[in-house]
Amino acid sequence: MQTFVNPLRRLWAEGRAAVNGWLAVPSVLSAEAMAGAGWNVLTVDLQHGTADYADLLYLLPVIEKSGTASLVRVPWVDEAAIMRALDAGAMGIIAPMIETAADAQRFVSACLYPPEGRRSSGPVRARLALGSDYVSAANREVVTLAMIETRSAVEDLENIVKVPGLTGLYIGPSDLGSAFGHGPGFDRSEPEMLDLIEHIRTTAANAGLKCCLHCGTPDYARGAVDRGMNLVTIGSDARFIEAGAGAVVSAFKHHGGQ
Repeated sequence: MQTFVNPLRRLWAEGRAAVNGWLAVPSVLSAEAMAGAGWNVLTVDLQHGTADYADLLYLLPVIEKSGTASLVRVPWVDEAAIMRALDAGAMGIIAPMIETAADAQRFVSACLYPPEGRRSSGPVRARLALGSDYVSAANREVVTLAMIETRSAVEDLENIVKVPGLTGLYIGPSDLGSAFGHGPGFDRSEPEMLDLIEHIRTTAANAGLKCCLHCGTPDYARGAVDRGMNLVTIGSDARFIEAGAGAVVSAFKHHGGQ
């Protein structure tokens, strides 16, 4: 019998941090290129990326084939979007703009089957792709990550981390920076932001939860892991294409090209 085992949970069980790749482009070719790079996790972004639900049905198999864990960032805390992404085979969900414990409870409930949650049974693809025991294993293996990116979320953080079934927190530094008057951006260096990120991390750790951070560069991500982050995201396929193309054209012009 095929058994559903989430590689991300196995990695964490071994005490290791995960490096996460971000898929903003709904392309099999770019997904295969990303999967071949050796990320521990790949996340399909349905919020700010250009993929939609139909794209999941060909992106998730590419991720699974590589042995990489798959996450999906849904557009919002919407039960229908969450359940459909899980039924399509996502091994975990990142939910944006979680601001209160009630938001977190609503999110987790949509991810878990009864009696722990209210997820409706119908894993149309997940059962075929992840294991015939999917329904019995899902509540144990699916990862639930609540994005912390607003003042309200920080104010209710102690209650958010108490929500049963929540796997961890995912810090969105761009919106969080804007919320605290520093503007958008990754790789925060402002003292207030560094203190805030550490506060979120330690609050998660004290509650027995994982903490994740969206980063812009490998060096910053390495430092975040050294400080205790359990998962770091570095860039995205769209940004890699932009940066690579820009570097090639710049190098050509620098050496006398037209």
